[in-house]
Amino acid sequence: MREPRRGVSFLLSAVLSRRRRRRSSAPVVRPASTRIEPAGDTLFGRLARSAGLEPPASAVHPLDDPQAAFAARMLTARAAQRSLDVQVYLWHDDPTGRLLLEEARSAAERGVRVRLLIDDNGGPALDPLLAMLDALPGLEVRLFNPTVSRGWWRWLAWIREFSRLHRRMHNKAWIVDGCLAIVGGRNIGDAYFASDARMSFADLDLLALGRVAEEVGESFDRYWNAPHAWPAAALLGGVEAMSAEAFAGLLAADRREPLVHERAQAALRSMLLHDLSLGVLEWERVPVRLLVDDPSKVVVPAGGAGRGLLEPLLGAFGNPEHRLDLVSPYFVPGRDGVQVLAALVARGVRVRVLTNSLAATDVPAVHAGYARWRTQLLRAGVELYELRPDARRRRRRSRRVRLLDRKAPPASLHAKTFAVDGQRIFVGSFNLDPRSAALNTEMGLVVDSAVLAGRLGSALDVIHPHVAWKVMLDPDGRPRWHGEGQWSSLREPGAGFSRRLIVGLMAWLRIDWLL
Repeated sequence: MREPRRGVSFLLSAVLSRRRRRRSSAPVVRPASTRIEPAGDTLFGRLARSAGLEPPASAVHPLDDPQAAFAARMLTARAAQRSLDVQVYLWHDDPTGRLLLEEARSAAERGVRVRLLIDDNGGPALDPLLAMLDALPGLEVRLFNPTVSRGWWRWLAWIREFSRLHRRMHNKAWIVDGCLAIVGGRNIGDAYFASDARMSFADLDLLALGRVAEEVGESFDRYWNAPHAWPAAALLGGVEAMSAEAFAGLLAADRREPLVHERAQAALRSMLLHDLSLGVLEWERVPVRLLVDDPSKVVVPAGGAGRGLLEPLLGAFGNPEHRLDLVSPYFVPGRDGVQVLAALVARGVRVRVLTNSLAATDVPAVHAGYARWRTQLLRAGVELYELRPDARRRRRRSRRVRLLDRKAPPASLHAKTFAVDGQRIFVGSFNLDPRSAALNTEMGLVVDSAVLAGRLGSALDVIHPHVAWKVMLDPDGRPRWHGEGQWSSLREPGAGFSRRLIVGLMAWLRIDWLL
């Protein structure tokens, strides 16, 4: 569904790989290009100037609503005047993916320089469309850490080159005219913008303006010009490009779908661009720091990359004194992580963690890396909350009255955000797991904002029992899930036998480093 890095094919590749080797370098022409410098005559340049955001000042605005997050991307692409740079881990071949690719194509047609940098882990379905777009004037596509073989044969490369290919570019950034950026956890696809009937990811982005947006653009250039970013033309030469007529037909069919049509119309009615242009959007004008991995992390041998983004992230947060709030959909603390959190609790820090329940996660195998440490975390005094899959279906009007929206798809947590002492918050792509720490490249923003950090704390204050189950130890020391009223269970709620079997098997294998 979301991240094929952790699926069955990924595990089989790890097991079948008998030797680890790097792909030999091939003569690939990579014309260097850099961001177009911000200009005061663009909409977003004027906005930054009118907001008093002269360097090094920055400002951010949260995008926690999926419709607002989609509208932000669609409308800022339409308002782009000079450049549009997009960096993403997954770009799905679905209505949302095609609609936003159409916005990129339209921007290039207007004379905007468009660069799309996509991690090459999403499968071959998008190749014909990317081949068509890459051939257009003013639009260039590059694929990061790719497999040279295309089509379904590409999966055989995972067996030959597992040590390279299991490292991915997990960054997400959307940069317009070098002045405005969107950074957070969302990939591009229906499920990330509440437009998938099968799954809806709860996620978070930050709209950034000012100096930090320029730094995001500079980071994009480092990845774009890295030797691990291959021009699409060097990889898709044997792929038959989709015709413009076929793409137009797909878009027309997409727009006839009621949900797609409704969502696109809602984006057009959005007041976001209006509020941006008038300078009335509520910005947090606070210190903002970009944290980002070096692109070479994807080729450094295991253990040679240090802890990547983790060390600067820990340094930016310092030592929590009162409260640490952690939200991570894929939470695999490991022995060291358990010890760190336990030490914080021991000196009086309240530690709360929100992650996916087994019923809500889209990757049951990864849940095993969390489940095997759950009892130790609870014994240490860490508070654990697990998202309910029916969270989006439940709407609270008051403490006593709730509505059940039966049309809402099952929910799954995808946001990656952490707050310290209600004063500082991180929003980005970094999961609290070994993969984010040591294998994938990641990025995110650290924001000194009591408002945003306090908002996360307030959300966790009221998340149980309507949105998440609370896990506590019973008198016999066993994890017990607690819901509404007196309801509780010793079995992971909402999860069927097959899911529990997968988790048990993965916990027995103890492959946390892969998760």
